[in-house]
Amino acid sequence: MPENNFENNDSAGRDLNPEARSHEAAAREIRETADAPAGSHQKDLGGLSTGVMMEHFVADVAQTPVAATDSRSAEGAPVSLWRDAWRQLRKKPTFIIAALLIVLVIVVALFPQLFWTEDPSAASTQCLLENSNGKATPGHPMGFTAQGCDVYSRVIAGTRASLMVGLFTTIGVVIIGGIIGALAGYFGGWLDAILARLGDIFFALPLILGALVVMQLPFFKANRGVWTLVVVLVLFGWPQIARIMRGAVVEVRNADYVVSARSLGVSSFGILVRHIIPNAMAPVIVIATISLGTFIVAESTLSYLGIGLPASTMSWGNDISDAKDAFRSNPMPVFWPGLALSLTVLSFIMLGDALRDALDPKARKK
Repeated sequence: MPENNFENNDSAGRDLNPEARSHEAAAREIRETADAPAGSHQKDLGGLSTGVMMEHFVADVAQTPVAATDSRSAEGAPVSLWRDAWRQLRKKPTFIIAALLIVLVIVVALFPQLFWTEDPSAASTQCLLENSNGKATPGHPMGFTAQGCDVYSRVIAGTRASLMVGLFTTIGVVIIGGIIGALAGYFGGWLDAILARLGDIFFALPLILGALVVMQLPFFKANRGVWTLVVVLVLFGWPQIARIMRGAVVEVRNADYVVSARSLGVSSFGILVRHIIPNAMAPVIVIATISLGTFIVAESTLSYLGIGLPASTMSWGNDISDAKDAFRSNPMPVFWPGLALSLTVLSFIMLGDALRDALDPKARKK
């Protein structure tokens, strides 16, 4: 009897408390929902299907914004000035054409025997008067000079002397002008004033005119050759490089990395060699590349006037000088060395212009 009373009371309590019964049903549905497998349909309180359940999704770390921010790809890594310049140069057709022509000239100068049909300087090679001013023939594609010499072989042989003068003169002016400009720009003061006035004296003298005067001096006149001409051209060619280097050094001498090196006790020599000069070389390289072509022209001009390289040394200037008397009757011996000279100088000028655009980020933005 007591059990029946309790059952009746419990039944009556459930009948009399619909709110409690609804709470119990809601709790049961929540438990069923939690235990249901992924992808099953859940029902709302009205018993209707509400669609596929969504799993709790956790993205992979590589796909999160944190990973995208913290990780650095190869493309986003800092790029040096020279690497960025190389990337720009590869896109320039003018640079590619100029570089290929310069490589060809260098190969011809180093290995002329791969290109000529005969060695014009060999004792066995004779210039026959019967071939005087002759036209192009098989094995002699550029014809003959007034003396009956093969023009093609002489143009190939003259490449070495002309390129040597231009190359070693450029190296000399970069070394001397670079040192003078770096010292003047870094230390300033009285040293800068003295070196600047010294540079102005030489800069006021035109290159060709100064070389004409010096080459007439007894010592230089008696020792005409490649190295003598290089010394004379360096003597009048260094001020331009010195000015460029001085301006570049003045621009970077108070940079943060230079101040930090100075505060750490690094010597002035160490700062110049390790920090300042490497970061000031970009404009110097551009000007030096263009100047190399200028020095080749200077050698040809002096040789044409008869005071450059001796007549026994084959160069483009001497070839043009030897053929000038017969220019009206046979212009080809003048045309071919002149063409080689023009293409070589133009290649160095184009290369210098491409380097200037690539090494100057401000110019690319204009």
